[in-house]
Amino acid sequence: MEETKKMELTKEWDKTFPKSEKVNHRKVIFHNRYGITLAADLYEPKGADGKLAAIAVCGPFGAVKEQAAGLYAQTMAERGFLTMAFDPSFTGESGGTPRYMASPDINTEDFQAAVDFLSVQENVDAEKIGIIGICGWGGMALNVAALDTRIKATVSSTMYDMSRVNANGYFDENDNADDRYGTRKALNAQRIIDYKNDSYELGGGVVDPLPEDAPFFVKDYYDYYKTFRGYHARSLNSNGGWNKIGCMSFMNQPILCYSEEIRSAVLLMHGERAHSCYFSKDAFKKLKGDNKELLLIPDAVHTDLYDRMDVIPFDKLEQFFQNNLK
Repeated sequence: MEETKKMELTKEWDKTFPKSEKVNHRKVIFHNRYGITLAADLYEPKGADGKLAAIAVCGPFGAVKEQAAGLYAQTMAERGFLTMAFDPSFTGESGGTPRYMASPDINTEDFQAAVDFLSVQENVDAEKIGIIGICGWGGMALNVAALDTRIKATVSSTMYDMSRVNANGYFDENDNADDRYGTRKALNAQRIIDYKNDSYELGGGVVDPLPEDAPFFVKDYYDYYKTFRGYHARSLNSNGGWNKIGCMSFMNQPILCYSEEIRSAVLLMHGERAHSCYFSKDAFKKLKGDNKELLLIPDAVHTDLYDRMDVIPFDKLEQFFQNNLK
């Protein structure tokens, strides 16, 4: 892995949340089956003995491990699990070029590669591995749970189905062949521009300054990604965003195609007031078995489940993983 030799990871604590005194933290790297080197933060409970149950965390879509994923990972480590929060391929401190691309295949593989890494750690019980996916990575988590039989428990938090939103638009308002054709035409025209320029135009992160007439969900994102609360210099959503063609392949590669075949435990949790709540409600309808649960959190909006310690049901998460990673 040539990437590994030249990868330099940030040494200082640069998270959007305070460091816990209850866990040990260190940077680690691992690789996926495409040879891309991924960067992660590993969180271990202080004083833990023996082999631990482990959890890999990723998301939100367009965020970095120093934001919500790291908060989830550190908090679950405080509760006795060995955890890691990783940056997906092409983003954050992880490798992969060109930058700021997304892929339903490669990003699913990123989660599987995290399971590979955790499975061979001396202090991890390879039979007790779970995952947490936040926002767009919630949908990706369901995709990998349907594929990877090593995963015993999956939590999807405030999820997006990235295939659905790219193909149909928000709230399915563009769910017709003509609108999809128009989107494809525009994206393919952009490909020619990018090829001629030998570079990729960015689509822009969360809008800034915030227009007065912005929809509520845009204001919700602004309140997290563009303020002290959640801004991070490496976050796509906080800055220039994905490449304009970065998410193109999601349009005709539905990631939840086989989610009804997930046999392991799944917990979907979503704020009832979140604009995205319909993704979790519809995804839950497809799941089968008595080890699947939908938890709707009253009065919570989409980004409340990114970092609101008074809203995220960590007691519930601890119980869910304890029950299913045993």
